[in-house]
Amino acid sequence: MQTDTDLGYPCRLYLISPPSIELDAFAQQLRAAFAGGDVGAFQLRLKETADAEIYAAARALIPICREVGVAFILNDRADIAAEVGADGVHLGQGDLRAVSVANARAMMGPEAVIGVSCHDSSHLAMEAGEQGADYVAFGAFYPTQSKSPEKLAQYGVPKVDMLEWWYTYTVVPCVAIGGMTPDNCAPMVTAGADFIAAITAIWGHEAGPKAAVEAFNEAIRRALKERKPAEAA
Repeated sequence: MQTDTDLGYPCRLYLISPPSIELDAFAQQLRAAFAGGDVGAFQLRLKETADAEIYAAARALIPICREVGVAFILNDRADIAAEVGADGVHLGQGDLRAVSVANARAMMGPEAVIGVSCHDSSHLAMEAGEQGADYVAFGAFYPTQSKSPEKLAQYGVPKVDMLEWWYTYTVVPCVAIGGMTPDNCAPMVTAGADFIAAITAIWGHEAGPKAAVEAFNEAIRRALKERKPAEAA
């Protein structure tokens, strides 16, 4: 996954799949989303899904991502990611107990993108960066359907000033996640997020995923006008 600055975009959209999909229909939704404008990465995040279905989904969706130059990231499963030729893997804190960043790198190679969920902890994020993670994810910033209230309470809710600190003092890209919509993502963009991750606001948009991506990109462009240079943040 190229970083935002590689392509001239200070902040980009990071799409994440719903926890379960109907593959043929979702493939069409993904194509529609990509038609809506700039997307930096797509993460396949299937929960409580048999391995065979994850393999099938990855092999069907990777070519769609490759057609438009979007990085394909697989959630949790570095082993499957390596086998299907994914561009990277995203590891949660629970995953790190079984597969470290170093393990994932050994499985996937030096060019793979490895991301780590760090919730509301700059300490976890610094550790991930030191271990070789290519990006860290902070969130959930807002209530979200992808995490139960119990998990949100367990993980904590980060403040926007964490992004400002990270943007000012580090070089590892960061993702802001959790309840993101075109109407509420601006503070995270202005604070310094390199990526805005979205799930429900994309696939559940009343006008479809293409319109959702268009709306997010417009919101990101507007918010970037208020972002300070990193050295002045």
